[in-house]
Amino acid sequence: MALVLHNVSMNRQVWRIEKAGSIDRLRLMEESLEPVEPGQVRVRVLATGLNFADIFALTGLYSATPDGSFIPGLEFSGEVLEVGPGAGDFAPGQRVMGGIRFGAYAGTVDVPPTQLRLVPEDWTPEQAAAFPIQTLTAWYALRGLGALGAGQTVLVHSAAGGVGLQAMAISRALGAEAIGTVSSPDKAEFLAERGFGQVIVRGANFAEQLDSVLGGRPLHLVLDAIGGKIQQQSFNALAPTGRLVVYGAAQYTPGRRRPRYLSSAWKYLTRPRYDPLQMVSANRSVMAFNLIWLWQDNALFQRMMDETLALDIDPPHVGRVFPFDEALEAIEFLRSGRSIGKVVLKHPEH
Repeated sequence: MALVLHNVSMNRQVWRIEKAGSIDRLRLMEESLEPVEPGQVRVRVLATGLNFADIFALTGLYSATPDGSFIPGLEFSGEVLEVGPGAGDFAPGQRVMGGIRFGAYAGTVDVPPTQLRLVPEDWTPEQAAAFPIQTLTAWYALRGLGALGAGQTVLVHSAAGGVGLQAMAISRALGAEAIGTVSSPDKAEFLAERGFGQVIVRGANFAEQLDSVLGGRPLHLVLDAIGGKIQQQSFNALAPTGRLVVYGAAQYTPGRRRPRYLSSAWKYLTRPRYDPLQMVSANRSVMAFNLIWLWQDNALFQRMMDETLALDIDPPHVGRVFPFDEALEAIEFLRSGRSIGKVVLKHPEH
């Protein structure tokens, strides 16, 4: 028997795209709800976190983009509405957050209980929605692949973004020394206010900038989601046993509505190339991942969720909140590169 919160609506609002290719195709619509299936928890979504993966999926550039019609969005927070038979110990009314393989741009979501966690009491819905995906990304890059340890030095590109901020905070919690890079002085100032003093505003002479900040110290780890020349120069700066972990490619960010096919093709053809034999000789490595595939390893997903919630770090920084019906404006703001911290959609109150 399902556990149900009273006055549950039988409809939900969603942002849906019929076919990937252009962000303009995303439409706000109302859909009817089917009964909750066994093993599923229905959540009234209060906030949805935006990710660059949403933009790449909407424009068809994401390797895991669904075929045909889909609802974007990978993370959310909300309130449990209904618990299907066999769906664990969650109860209606509990505040939860979680990750989903698409579907979070919606008024309600149905997810397995293993993909949900209770929201810390002092967190807002917006902070909770900003936590799951960016924190799992940073944690897996730093620890799962990067093996970052106390006393080591890590270079975090796009350090004022959602993943970057979490990576900087986690690195500090692990006792590592984090150097951040950003695209503008205001972002560097923001990081300095949060206690991160080693920040590079990337310029044309980035290799020299990095060498100056390192001051002879070995660089053990690089987290990169930019690509191109910056990535190659970062790899070249790694010390023996150093690791480059790639989890995105912002240089391919689409235009305002659709991909920039010609410029993207040129960037692809001139992308960094890494020779395994040379890596053996230099004793440096390159690793890459796409967090979306984490849903194929539920045990790893759960373990990392628990590990990240146990970290002694502040709740995520939410830089901008948009109303749910302004998703297109929120996506454009994220795409523009002007955002600091997380961009979140706030759902209307019921």
